[in-house]
Amino acid sequence: MAWTHYQIVLAVVMVATGSINTLTTAWADRMSAAGSDGVIRKFSHPFVQGCSMFLGELACLVVFKIFYVYYRSRNDGSEIESDIVRGNTHFNPLLFVPPAVCDMLGTSLMYVGLNLTYPSSFQMLRGAIIIFTALLSVAFLEKKIKTHEWVGIFGVIIGLVTVGYSDYILIKEKSPADQISDLNGIITGDMLILMATIIQAVQMVYEEKFVVSKDIPPLQAVGWEGVFGFVILGSLLYPFYYIPVNPPFSNNAHHVIEDLPDALAQMRNNPLIIYSILGTIVSIAFFNYAGISVTKEMSATTRMILDSVRTLFVWIVSLQLNWQKYHPLQLLGFALLIFGTAAYNNIRPASLYSSLRSSRSEEENDETPIIVTPPDQPTP
Repeated sequence: MAWTHYQIVLAVVMVATGSINTLTTAWADRMSAAGSDGVIRKFSHPFVQGCSMFLGELACLVVFKIFYVYYRSRNDGSEIESDIVRGNTHFNPLLFVPPAVCDMLGTSLMYVGLNLTYPSSFQMLRGAIIIFTALLSVAFLEKKIKTHEWVGIFGVIIGLVTVGYSDYILIKEKSPADQISDLNGIITGDMLILMATIIQAVQMVYEEKFVVSKDIPPLQAVGWEGVFGFVILGSLLYPFYYIPVNPPFSNNAHHVIEDLPDALAQMRNNPLIIYSILGTIVSIAFFNYAGISVTKEMSATTRMILDSVRTLFVWIVSLQLNWQKYHPLQLLGFALLIFGTAAYNNIRPASLYSSLRSSRSEEENDETPIIVTPPDQPTP
């Protein structure tokens, strides 16, 4: 069966909002404005951006509550049948504190890394989560890695190495002075992103072991993680203001971990920064909803495919905006990452075509359960 108009809209929304999330965050990092000390510098406030991401996730809880109250008011059992609110709503919200902490740490590290490296490299490096999730699943979920998963893991590793090497070649084409500065920054940024993927892999394993079995509505799960993430990270902004750090982690007025007054001053002096942050908030909310809906309406495989398209779109836009230069190895690295991801999920060309043409076959077959994967984490 061909895709319905609703499914096409979901796919477009997922790719578009996921790409916008990364691009708006990178756009903010490239804008300059006068700070609280009057000095013009680039906007470098990853923890403020992290709070904006959690606001977007928190909005998912608000949307869930609105839909739940609406369906409940109809008194016809709609709250049990609707895909948006269906599931177990009786649980302890504190269950989401550990994944919220992981989300906070992972997202903050990723935003710091994005400040130092290319947007496309950032997006591609997130593919490493397959490696760490597989290894942690063996250790804590007692799973066995199958042959096709090993092939996928090695494919992703080779792809990541290829992407890293292409960045190194582009840096070597610059002047000696720029080489040292850019090389240190990109290596640091890439390492921070890889560290973030390890933390997010821990989050995914935790959610699979303690959250998925609870049958909690995904939109509500995302929302509660947003609540705890925003409260915890927002509370940390105060002590972060008094902890000094050295460059390249302190490009703000007071050279501290996070300088909220400086961030607000830069937003006031350059309203485009506000628009980029609003873009992050709105896009992450729609991206989470679209991703969950794609999994339910079609399949987890289709969601993975669309996420790969998002990576390609971010890379193309970054090239068009001259945020980075093109190198053929980047395309090879992207292809290897796609191959590794597909192999890990045991996707073959024939099954891929079948999935895209008959995306609702699983939903229409009563013997096949609907697969609900943990919600995708918001990327800059």
